[in-house]
Amino acid sequence: MPAQPCHPTETVAELNHSYREQNLPVTDGSRELHSLCAQLEFLLQFDLKEKRSFFGQRKDYWDFLCQGLARRRQEHEGVRFVTSLDKLKTPVGRGRAFLRYCLVHRQLAESLQLCLLDPESLREWYYARSPFLSPQRRAEILGSLYELDGVTFRLALPSRQMIMAPGSMDGPMALPIPPWHPMGCQAIHAHPP
Repeated sequence: MPAQPCHPTETVAELNHSYREQNLPVTDGSRELHSLCAQLEFLLQFDLKEKRSFFGQRKDYWDFLCQGLARRRQEHEGVRFVTSLDKLKTPVGRGRAFLRYCLVHRQLAESLQLCLLDPESLREWYYARSPFLSPQRRAEILGSLYELDGVTFRLALPSRQMIMAPGSMDGPMALPIPPWHPMGCQAIHAHPP
């Protein structure tokens, strides 16, 4: 594991360039999108303290995001959307769906910034090597993510009617599942009830 994770500045620049050059929304088939999602998840999990729920389930960055947003707002629409999806069973699956929701609704940087405002909460959730504990690194990460507010994302979001393929949101595969993946069609398209 690297001493410090890189932040997604280069990937965001590539996404911006590709979006402006093609003049088309970023979709699930984007290589840069896959890279961005993996980098964001890595950043959010890097040096995260191990915490457990009352029932012993390991908490993840989803729990950190929920707590941070709850302290700043009455209720975040993305959190409400993700918690309404009973097909998502793990905190990682919920976190992945939340990141995608925020990208589609141009709320990623703002939502993360709200979670990163409280230094005491950051120390409660992260060990010292986390880039979120460095004001300079935190500002760099958020600054690059705010650049995504000008990019249109058309991503498949899970729905209540969706049939989840093994490894789609809750499994070990990084989001999103590429449309050319053998499980891609079943995993990312909603089916009628």
